[in-house]
Amino acid sequence: MIEWFTIVQVVVAVAAGLLCVVLGLAGRVPNDLTMGATALVELLLIVQLVVAIASPAFGNEARGSLLEFYIYLISAVLLPIGGGFWALIERSRWSTVILGAVCLAVAVMVYRMNVIWFVQGT
Repeated sequence: MIEWFTIVQVVVAVAAGLLCVVLGLAGRVPNDLTMGATALVELLLIVQLVVAIASPAFGNEARGSLLEFYIYLISAVLLPIGGGFWALIERSRWSTVILGAVCLAVAVMVYRMNVIWFVQGT
C-alpha cells in the first residue's frame, strides 16, 4: 500500500458516501452522479489491488497478516459492485442510501487495510 493513496481513497469514499446518503435521504433515486461516485470508489479499489500485489516486489512489505489484508481488499472490491447492481435493479431512494453506506463501509475497510499493512507487527 501507498500511504498517500490510502488517504486519497478514504477521502473520496467518505465524500461519495456522504453525497449518496444526503441525496438518498432527500428522495433522489440512483443517477449518474451517485453511480459515478460509487464507480470512482471502485476504480480506486482496483488500483489499490494492483498496488498491493506489486508493492512487495518493490520492498514495501506488509507488517500484518496478508490473509486478513486481502480478505478486506477483496471484500471491499465486491461491495461497490453489489451496491451498484442493487441500485440498478431497485431504483428507489433507499438504493441511493445503500450506495452511500457501501462507500462509507469501503472508507472504513481501506483505513483498516492501512492499519494492517503499516502498523501491526508480525
